[in-house]
Amino acid sequence: MSGARAAVAPWIAHQRDQLLAQRGHAWLLHGPAGLGQDTLALELVRAWLCDAPTPQGACGQCASCHGIDVRTHADLCVLMPETTALALGWPLPEKAQADIDDKKRKPSREIRVEAMRDAVEFAQRTSSRGRGKAVLVYPAEQMNHVTANALLKTLEEPPGDVRFVLATEAAHALLPTIRSRCLAHTMAWPGEPAMLQWLQQQGVAADAAGAWLRAAGGRPHEALALSRSGRDAAAWALIPKALARGDTGALAELAPPQAVQVLQKLCHDLLARHVGAPPRFFAPTDLPPAASLAALTRWSRALVQHARTADHPFNAGLMLEALAAQAQHAINSRS
Repeated sequence: MSGARAAVAPWIAHQRDQLLAQRGHAWLLHGPAGLGQDTLALELVRAWLCDAPTPQGACGQCASCHGIDVRTHADLCVLMPETTALALGWPLPEKAQADIDDKKRKPSREIRVEAMRDAVEFAQRTSSRGRGKAVLVYPAEQMNHVTANALLKTLEEPPGDVRFVLATEAAHALLPTIRSRCLAHTMAWPGEPAMLQWLQQQGVAADAAGAWLRAAGGRPHEALALSRSGRDAAAWALIPKALARGDTGALAELAPPQAVQVLQKLCHDLLARHVGAPPRFFAPTDLPPAASLAALTRWSRALVQHARTADHPFNAGLMLEALAAQAQHAINSRS
């Protein structure tokens, strides 16, 4: 969901055109992570608010499109966790930004109820540009029950000129009442040739595109993010056997949350092999010999626990060493 206007992936453009041809005041875009829910949501918002929209979306040239590009559109309310907004370059409310700058609190990982109440008030106001208003919520699963209930009343009785788009990677985590008041759209999963072509058009080298697409489990937008992370695509295939040898350097360039994600992908592939399924994130030849199913199951559960605290480790270096040691033990366990 970048601010600069860039070429939209063809499968996102196709879905955008389909949804723009339909009527509805609230859309719920859902599917696995890395399929571009946030990109499609912003494409819809651009078209809804554009001064000269077409069946193929916004014009990209008008004052409305520019306002969205520079994050200043008066008729657009973007609701995100503060951590997500800061990562993607969306401004926070003045008070929230001041509290974080003054270290009175850390950025929230949930969509705060105060922000939702501001959005509800925004929905009641008159449109500044006369083309209606839009509220974009991403990732929508980061609303807690209080925040979701604050939105529910407005979804039930929306003002006449406001439209909503909720983008999520975990629709099951939303309140059933939220889901029932939106038109649902399942994100399309494009074919591999189209994804590889698009990644190369974004500047990813042909050999690296395939490696990052595998590392992302076939999810193109996640693959693009990985390619821009500064990591080495060729090194991805070496991680499993490096960890089996006890080489902690395999995780050295990663923050603890990233390391946990990598280990969860490796654990998934080792477990998949046990049940006769193909690995998803690594090539079969990248994986070490079969480990104990019981050990892998225990490791998988432990990684779920690590994921809950990885953002705030007591000592990042020690945590990475502990994660690597735990991985080595599980990988080398035999039935």
